Amino acid sequence: MMIEMVDIIDLTLLLFLAVLAITIARLRNLFAVVIVSGFYSLVSAGLFTVLDAVDVAFTEAAVGAGISTVIMLATLLIVGTDEKPSKRPIVWPLLAVVVTGGFLVFGTLDMPRYGDAQAPVHQHVAPRYIQASGDEIGVPNIVTSVLASYRGYDTLGETCVIFTAGVAVLLLIGQALRFRQKEGEA
Repeated sequence: MMIEMVDIIDLTLLLFLAVLAITIARLRNLFAVVIVSGFYSLVSAGLFTVLDAVDVAFTEAAVGAGISTVIMLATLLIVGTDEKPSKRPIVWPLLAVVVTGGFLVFGTLDMPRYGDAQAPVHQHVAPRYIQASGDEIGVPNIVTSVLASYRGYDTLGETCVIFTAGVAVLLLIGQALRFRQKEGEA
């Protein structure tokens, strides 16, 4: 079995994501956690690009590496940069993560192989979009026609949720900064 260059790149990026995740879990300085998390999102965007999911990669880069990092850095102005030591043992959260991960892996066991031409999505859904989207929607780009029309309500909903969450976080940060400023004046 010959390993292709694309597989090596995929595995390298996946290994790098695992190393970054372990690094994030071990860090105690919250500023470093935010920066490494932003880098994790950027590497995730690179992996999505290699996997030909450019629209997802763009969203991950904009939201994950961009906006989320800025909001978390602004939050650090309020909470400080040092993690407070936990007084509880970490066994139960670790067990919950391992069990949840086991269920997620178990749930993927009956999925078709990645790129399998005989997968149901390639037999029913994809041909329909490829053949009919140009006539039905009038947009030459199939990804745009799927996101903007077939999944238009879903995309609008996602956009509204992200916008609302961003505005709420900014309002909370602004309120906390005003409160802190009033404390400093008193």
